[in-house]
Amino acid sequence: MISIRYRWWLPAAVSLATLVAACGSNTSAPGDQASSQPTVRTYYIAADEVTWDYAPSGIDQITGLPFGMMETPYVVRAPHRIGRLYRKAIYREYTDSSFRTIKPRAANDRYLGILGPIIHAEVGDTIKVVFKNNATRPYSMHPHGVLYKKDSEGVAYRGSTSAERMGGAVPPGATYTYTWEVPERAGPGPNDPSSVVWFYHSHVDDQKDTESGLIGAIVVTARGMARPDGTPKDVDREFVTLFDIFNENQSWYLQHNIDTYAPLVKGPIKAEAIPLDEQGAFTLNGSGFVDTNFKFTINGYLYGNGPLMTMKKGDRVRWYVLAFGNGFNFHTPHWHGNTVLAANQRTDVLNLAPAQMMTVDMVPDNPGTWLYHCHVSDHMHAGMSALYQVDP
Repeated sequence: MISIRYRWWLPAAVSLATLVAACGSNTSAPGDQASSQPTVRTYYIAADEVTWDYAPSGIDQITGLPFGMMETPYVVRAPHRIGRLYRKAIYREYTDSSFRTIKPRAANDRYLGILGPIIHAEVGDTIKVVFKNNATRPYSMHPHGVLYKKDSEGVAYRGSTSAERMGGAVPPGATYTYTWEVPERAGPGPNDPSSVVWFYHSHVDDQKDTESGLIGAIVVTARGMARPDGTPKDVDREFVTLFDIFNENQSWYLQHNIDTYAPLVKGPIKAEAIPLDEQGAFTLNGSGFVDTNFKFTINGYLYGNGPLMTMKKGDRVRWYVLAFGNGFNFHTPHWHGNTVLAANQRTDVLNLAPAQMMTVDMVPDNPGTWLYHCHVSDHMHAGMSALYQVDP
């Protein structure tokens, strides 16, 4: 059973089209139990400032070799470049409203990397997010797809009351509760699989907030198709993968990162904003200060440095594939070793535009450790690659 759903938006968040291809039926494995009553699902999520490592192993995990000349500008610190460590703000889940204890990520979820916790819900549920801003500047949580009142939109703009504006820019140290309803129109359509994916992200300054790292996923399962924890009962493994060129030049923490890791940098040269290759042709891969602050990542990791995504042959695997960011964020996710069916055509490559979300079902039949990467050549060579493993 393989299916896919496309969504993409103009800046005004107008849906252009939904392309759907689905096959099979929603069947559950023995012992699966669906959630039968609407539930209030409460999450305790904070914006935390951390030191993020884009390549924690210090090597190219795709090749198993030390970084070469092409990779070095993106991951190795030098007097005039920052390297692989950056201050960022990320969403982290806590155990309760005291926000004293971070909720440990399950081993199977560590691949999420820079993404916030997956917020699961079933159609008919209510999501309550108790949000604590542990960062040093105002942030928020804005959801896509679900139903909310103005005070839970997570964006402050003309037409908002002073009370509603509080949720659009939560001050450092403050706590705010968002309430999001999950109606039928937030869940799967008639030809969708049993669950679909939406973004959530900070929206005080949409670009700078997300380039700084504040982004996550909401997964909505059809009514009657969810386990008690909100996950779809007809799926064995879920994966959320974000293809994003993080532009650290637009991060709120750029100056901190310069002062900490590259103090000799006094300011980027204007020409560096137009990356050129050795022959002077336009390229996304450059070696100047500005260029090396573009991080071509999957879940915030470069060159396969994220935790290995694992599954078993024959598992019902659901991939939620996302893209975000600026106009360069057109991506072509490609799975080696297994295929998907998109718009009634079998393929192993998808097409993602900025702020687009896709849901893909796969039943892997080919054991091994396989490459998963963006097939845009510049993106792949700059580090947008990961690995997934199918066990026999």
